[in-house]
Amino acid sequence: MDLGLTALELARIQFAFTVSFHIIFPATSIGLACFLAMLEWRWLRTDNPIYQDLFKFWIKIFTVAFGMGVVSGVVMSYQFGTNWSEFSRIAGSVTGPLLTYEVLSAFFLEAGFLGIMLFGWGRVSPKAHFFATLMVAVGTCISMFWILSSNSWMQTPQGFAFENGIIVPTDWWTIVFNPSFPYRFAHMATAAFLVSALLVVSTAAWHLIKGRRDELIKKSFSLGLWMVLATSIAQVFIGDNHGLNTLEHQPAKLAAIEGHWQTNHDHGMPLLLFAIPDMENEYNKYEVAIPNLGSIILKHSLDGTVTGLKDFAPEDRPNATIVFWSFRVMVGLGILMVTLSLIGLWLRKRNQLYEISWFHKFSFIMGPSGYIALLAGWVTTEVGRQPWVIYGVMRTKDGLSHTVSADQVGLTLIIFVVVYTIVFGSGIYYMAKLLLKGPEFIYAHKPEIAGHGHFKTPMRPLSAVDESIDSKNATQEKNHD
Repeated sequence: MDLGLTALELARIQFAFTVSFHIIFPATSIGLACFLAMLEWRWLRTDNPIYQDLFKFWIKIFTVAFGMGVVSGVVMSYQFGTNWSEFSRIAGSVTGPLLTYEVLSAFFLEAGFLGIMLFGWGRVSPKAHFFATLMVAVGTCISMFWILSSNSWMQTPQGFAFENGIIVPTDWWTIVFNPSFPYRFAHMATAAFLVSALLVVSTAAWHLIKGRRDELIKKSFSLGLWMVLATSIAQVFIGDNHGLNTLEHQPAKLAAIEGHWQTNHDHGMPLLLFAIPDMENEYNKYEVAIPNLGSIILKHSLDGTVTGLKDFAPEDRPNATIVFWSFRVMVGLGILMVTLSLIGLWLRKRNQLYEISWFHKFSFIMGPSGYIALLAGWVTTEVGRQPWVIYGVMRTKDGLSHTVSADQVGLTLIIFVVVYTIVFGSGIYYMAKLLLKGPEFIYAHKPEIAGHGHFKTPMRPLSAVDESIDSKNATQEKNHD
């Protein structure tokens, strides 16, 4: 089987494919776990059954996303031993323990309390159930903490030494809290909350477009927009600080992001709005730029000097064409998210949030934007690190397994594409059907709203999501008007 690509290129494509599939599910489950904890807390505080019904609906989406996230994540750990065994051999004394800490601290916490969260209704007290939900939310964030620590160390490695060609930890505190970790953790956490908030908003917007104006839909739409407002604005400041950190520790990546070739010693650096970087000829085609704005953003000065790509050896430069555009996709969508939230705030003040159809359509269209921006951000991060697997320490080509061939990696890549498309495509389709069906009134219309005992407690794991996605709820239909 000859695909015309080397084993290194195919291994990188394979890992990029699997991690791209994987990252959308943890991002969804992280955000939804925190959203569920907030819903249950509000229900306990107010005794409003609307929050109870919304919890009942969104826990089904969380369950599907969480399950697919766990399954898709297992595959990547095997790739470290099959395609990237040299990386594991040399750097495993650092990355191995970090991933193990994630399992010991986060996965066990999630797994232990997930059963109570899913199947504990009516079997434990309301406060005990809320504690379980809170622990699952905390567990997802702890999991993100260790994964981001490991990846951030590969971006800005510190706290290690070489012994006989093997990386040996010398300072675990410095390894875990490496220079880029705080910024990357905050950036990813906020992105996960944005992903889930936009999913909630888009789902509610779909039902508003279809004519539903009941309290379940209104409450979902309102809560989601509040979260988009808070997280999108926060992301602007977090992203700015993350960029300054990248300028300090990964200047080649920053130069590629900005499409900046020549170091500007005697003038300000422009901000390129549009360009097509030409890696071979070392210049940009069709530039559209704002003079000096790049220096203002990165150096807080009209004529601040920023190192250009030409100051780095050609073999040390990331692919500026990819990184330049992936970054702009992420930032462009971020601007739209801020715009969405500000329009929503304006309409809320005018008491028109649930009546303006064009805004509902805009909100629905923005649903996938969180996932697209998330993937674009990871492309920027990972492609921008190249040609290093550990920045400035170990090249990506040196981490490839010596015994793996292009035919082997190509064959497994094809298998991954087929299997992932079928398995996770089916899961995404099922999740979409659940979202299109929407939340239903279960307890809000009942006079006896006592507590958790009114939930039907599933007797087996798969029955946590047991409702027909094609059936129509008569009560829901009555509330469409």
